[in-house]
Amino acid sequence: MASKADAFDVGDYVVYPKHGVGRVIELQSEEIAGMQLDLYVLRFEKERMTLRVPVNKVESIGMRKLSSDKTLKEAMETLKGKPKVKRTMWSRRAQEYEAKINSGEIVLIAEVTRDLFRPDDQPEQSYSERQIFEAASSRLARELAAMEETDEATALEKILGVLREHAPQYYENTEEA
Repeated sequence: MASKADAFDVGDYVVYPKHGVGRVIELQSEEIAGMQLDLYVLRFEKERMTLRVPVNKVESIGMRKLSSDKTLKEAMETLKGKPKVKRTMWSRRAQEYEAKINSGEIVLIAEVTRDLFRPDDQPEQSYSERQIFEAASSRLARELAAMEETDEATALEKILGVLREHAPQYYENTEEA
């Protein structure tokens, strides 16, 4: 357990499943309710939020380091695949998409981004579809930006570029059907 506790250093980028990419800004030790707790202090710039995470809860929460290059490559390949849209009610699909985003797993987030992407020549998305797409693509872009040491806008443009390049082949035959 001690090796896990030392897994993150001040300055490291980490992925907190429910909030995305944050940075460890401090290691604290506090006494709370008579117990000594070691805490990671995380800063999420986009949300302007600071979060304290007990070191002993890191594993159960699912907090992790940034993805490996191999996992990032797999996520980028996922974006190139055929969108999979189940024929279930939107509310059920929306719940599944939210669960994938909140899992913090970059490949699952890439799936949601791919499945909800609409090329410019396709019918407009509903408001809720657009919201979920933006949440997924933003989460994916933040992790990509942290890994490639760039900004979120540049990373998002790279993701959208991959989607624009590969999506048209899947939408060409939809009008004939």
